[in-house]
Amino acid sequence: MTAVCELCPRRCGLPRGEGVCGAPWEPQVASVCVHRGEEPPLNPIVNIFFVGCNLHCIYCQNYQISGKMVAVNGELSGVDEIVNRVSRLLTSDSSLQTPLVGFVTAAQYVHCVRPIVEGLRAHGLEPVVVYNSSGYESADALRSLEGFVDVYLPDLKYMDSTLSAAYSHAPDYPEVAAAAIREMRRQVGGALKVGDDGLAYRGLMVRHLVLPGAVDNTRLCLEWLADELPPTMSLSLMAQYFPPRPGLPAPLDRMLSPDEYDAALDIAHSLGFLNVYTQQLDSQTNYRPDFSRTVHPFEQ
Repeated sequence: MTAVCELCPRRCGLPRGEGVCGAPWEPQVASVCVHRGEEPPLNPIVNIFFVGCNLHCIYCQNYQISGKMVAVNGELSGVDEIVNRVSRLLTSDSSLQTPLVGFVTAAQYVHCVRPIVEGLRAHGLEPVVVYNSSGYESADALRSLEGFVDVYLPDLKYMDSTLSAAYSHAPDYPEVAAAAIREMRRQVGGALKVGDDGLAYRGLMVRHLVLPGAVDNTRLCLEWLADELPPTMSLSLMAQYFPPRPGLPAPLDRMLSPDEYDAALDIAHSLGFLNVYTQQLDSQTNYRPDFSRTVHPFEQ
């Protein structure tokens, strides 16, 4: 255990529990569930939803579990509990013929990923490990995951530092995420590899959530990806934004408009992306988790 934490790009240098994320050393998890709402190559998947976050987006859809003060209120605590819960799901759900396990927003617990994977392997389980990330990750920390992550699923939220400062308290997000995605690509390649069953087993998929009033930021993000990655890369262009709470500043206080999403799609097509996953605008009402339902936050 380390007395101070410098695991993520914040490099707080403070004892665990006192930094930006508020996370203690032992991993805290809000829910472990079979999730069927990811992109087709990652569906279904056993997702581990960690509590706390180092980014603090003001529009966070998982705000119930991402705030600093919730980091001590996980349903599960510690590597062994997490391994046991994931193992039970992997061995009991017949729909998981190709088992995938997702680590969702785990930057504050990146030191726990390897022990959890090793614990699953000790149970005789070899799932495809998916690291689902905000993109705000330390490239140095990501290097410690080499050989333990099969698929990286980062966001690329911003290439506009003014937006990243205002919306996520991270003016350095563009350069940090760029370095993180380059490291992810180095480890697993730039394209997603999919088996005969249609499920991913290695590679990289980048997500970008189109924000209202921010099509110019979307253009910058997609232009960067087009320059850095092959046209065969898998891009998930998401339309599911909704205002998660009242009082957000305009334009975050409204839904994404059809014209804005169409403009984002036009940009992606003009840049030559060949594998683009899209969403219907009604996804704005479909992807609204409730983490008070710990058994499954995405199902009523």
